[in-house]
Amino acid sequence: MTTQDKKRLMLGATGKPGERIRIGTVARVGALLFVLWGILHMWVGFAGIQQYVTSGAPGLWDMLTGGANAPHAAFQLPTDALTANAQAHLLLNFCIDVGGYGVLALVVAWLIWVRGSWSAYLIGVCIIGLSDLTFLFSMVTPGIVQLNPGTIGGPVIWLIACLLTPLGAALIQSQP
Repeated sequence: MTTQDKKRLMLGATGKPGERIRIGTVARVGALLFVLWGILHMWVGFAGIQQYVTSGAPGLWDMLTGGANAPHAAFQLPTDALTANAQAHLLLNFCIDVGGYGVLALVVAWLIWVRGSWSAYLIGVCIIGLSDLTFLFSMVTPGIVQLNPGTIGGPVIWLIACLLTPLGAALIQSQP
């Protein structure tokens, strides 16, 4: 395989007549897991917006605390309006960013499903992994956010997607 062929495969298209890309079933399962991850994280974005609109900072803090080291009953909200407003906007920004990562996961899944794109896979591994593992190790592990199936599910789904996708990697095949 030439360097040009490797570049075409990386982009997910051969551009040569008589060749097609075959994407394995296992890679498609990995893409579906990226879709699931994306939907779950877009839901967090929408839930954050809903909490901001209906409850402001208290609703957002209720959404993002409850772990062993930050129980809801012990958490103290700010008493001044400026701090509460700043916190509400920071937390809203966080939730919308999480939703944006969900959209990115849908794009990654589409590129893997349709084009067998290795570039999309690497974005899924690196960028989505960075966002999910940062949350896991800075919020869940220290006990700020409650450890439950919802908070651990994202990293587990991401890990399985990352492990399965290359097993059904895109291959360039000549059509008979």
